Amino acid sequence: MRLAEVQAALDRRLDRASTAPIAVGFSGGGDSLFLLKTVLASARERPVLALTVDHQLQADSARWTVEALAKARALGAEALALSWIGDKPRAGLPAAARRARHALLATAARAAGARVLILGHTASDRAESAAMRAEGSTVSDPREWAPSPVWPEGRDMFVLRPMLSLTRDEIRAALAQAGETWLDDPANVDPRYARARARAAGAAEVAAPAARSPPPPSFAVDAAGAIRLPREAAAAHLAAALLCAAGTERPPRGERLARLVARARAGETFTATLAGARVEAGAELLILRDAGETARGGLAPLDLAPGETGVWDGRWEITAGARPLRVEPLKSRAGALAPADRARLSAIAAPARPAMPLITPEGGVPRCPALDGPVLAEEGGGRARLLVLDRFEAAIGLRDQETVT
Repeated sequence: MRLAEVQAALDRRLDRASTAPIAVGFSGGGDSLFLLKTVLASARERPVLALTVDHQLQADSARWTVEALAKARALGAEALALSWIGDKPRAGLPAAARRARHALLATAARAAGARVLILGHTASDRAESAAMRAEGSTVSDPREWAPSPVWPEGRDMFVLRPMLSLTRDEIRAALAQAGETWLDDPANVDPRYARARARAAGAAEVAAPAARSPPPPSFAVDAAGAIRLPREAAAAHLAAALLCAAGTERPPRGERLARLVARARAGETFTATLAGARVEAGAELLILRDAGETARGGLAPLDLAPGETGVWDGRWEITAGARPLRVEPLKSRAGALAPADRARLSAIAAPARPAMPLITPEGGVPRCPALDGPVLAEEGGGRARLLVLDRFEAAIGLRDQETVT
């Protein structure tokens, strides 16, 4: 049993000086049981929080959740149940359930003070995912370390998968030898689902994921969240810049991204839009929010009550202070700014200005945090944080370990 490889992944990624909680996704199944026991054995003085998601898709799911919580607590972890409530889609249910699960886990982990969510994906899961993609699925290849795949719920949250070197059979053999029992979700053998079919077919093991491209040799993110990249930037980095600058979650389609990369490398001067972002190609690539694209629900006004935190347009995390406030795009409203702020607009690339946030506290003066900085002084202690830089650095691999501040 290659338990040393799992321990090495935990040691490599986790901040051993931190006292923040370690969040673990725990279903009560064999993989997550092995994971939780391993994390508890290596956590030292750090609290471990087991998070169990009830998708409410199986008749016995509530009972399984109760059993999972009891097992986690018996092992010495704190435990919390999360539920995917509301109507479920008729089509695309596995993808919707996967997104809901990640969103619930990331939100709960961040609320507890954790910055890393540890999940029990295995070499067998990687093989099944590869088989699913061969049949047309868009499921991703699990990686040992990656930013949370959901946005904005997953902001500041990383996912660690330390068991990708172990097969499901190895894990269950170790659990059986230790006298452990675990839950088995019938969805895992339900042929209606692509993963169950891949599992039943005995998907072959696959090679380890290809190494990520090294970070671009240069890049910059300005106060408005516009990203500058060299024209020769890797396709993966350009895709990340599109998502981060636009505040969106769904990656651009492969063929459209390939065409954009080809145009950039050909030296062509152009303007294009993709995935909610605008790309202006000159001496370099300027990637920014497309202020004219609202089909994804972006740039809609955001109203916050005193003390409430929200994310506007996927790019700005804003916390109201003592007064309620409204956030809306600056476009066509620059005249509402104070004269000093209007004078500073010239420092921002003109195409980026319309999609900057205008924050108006109740009875107060409209302000733009891209010009004024993060503290909303007149608003009574509120704050605004640009999310683009942190998200982009995580996406291109500049943050490969837990760091808790």
